Amino acid sequence: MTVKEFEPYAGFKYAERRFVPNAEDEKRLLGICGIDPMTFGGGLDPATFITLAIEEQVRNGVPSSGAVNMVQWLEVRDLPKFDEEVTVTGGIVEVKEVPRGTTSEAEATYHGSDGRLCLRTGRVSLRTDPKKYADPKLRGAGKRPDPVIADPEALEVIEHIQLTPDIVSAYSLKTTNPIHNDMDAANRAGYRAPIIGGAHGVRYLTAAIWRQFAPKHIRMDIRFRRPIHWDDAFDVRVEGAGEWSAICLSRDGKVLVEMAISELVPGK
Repeated sequence: MTVKEFEPYAGFKYAERRFVPNAEDEKRLLGICGIDPMTFGGGLDPATFITLAIEEQVRNGVPSSGAVNMVQWLEVRDLPKFDEEVTVTGGIVEVKEVPRGTTSEAEATYHGSDGRLCLRTGRVSLRTDPKKYADPKLRGAGKRPDPVIADPEALEVIEHIQLTPDIVSAYSLKTTNPIHNDMDAANRAGYRAPIIGGAHGVRYLTAAIWRQFAPKHIRMDIRFRRPIHWDDAFDVRVEGAGEWSAICLSRDGKVLVEMAISELVPGK
């Protein structure tokens, strides 16, 4: 059930809610990305909580149309299982006006059916006016953190991904944000074509980490550096021999999405 939309403000709290994630839809999305659902040991892909947190905002009246992720963090302590009821709390931490629109910082916390802390997540997003055409030359989106990866070409390539409009359209079938599957909406937001959602790109990173380490605990700080369009190709690259310190998606020598890895306790 959704409520009437309003412009977000600092201090707004979500209504606490209990729910069971849609396991079949989660498996469908992983399949579209070519990821085995059992990669995460019977638990949910942490990247899905990027989407779940956005959906929680929408459910509480915060609009998502025209919004894109800039910064995201995920702290995983004990992944919920596919069929487990979880409780979510959270809210809006900060809102700022910037030349390209509005940035907002939101956080959410998820507990398992037994009360244990499963995961915490937060993000900073930029929202342009979905009714206007954004100036693609206008770069003001607030202060950005320093890059995690200076030279992606120096990192090891572990996978190559080729997207297609069909893949991205199928992934974003249930999206509330049309910039992921509608050309005109993407153009109004200042992009040459629809772009993938933040969670879609991060799935390729979390899958690589879980295949290698199956973490018990981990902190992932993610930076969305450049948009990934629905027909783009890119590499998954890692930094650090044996113990990964960073991972990214890159194309033509440029970082698209990067992640700093810390607090990693391997399960393997």
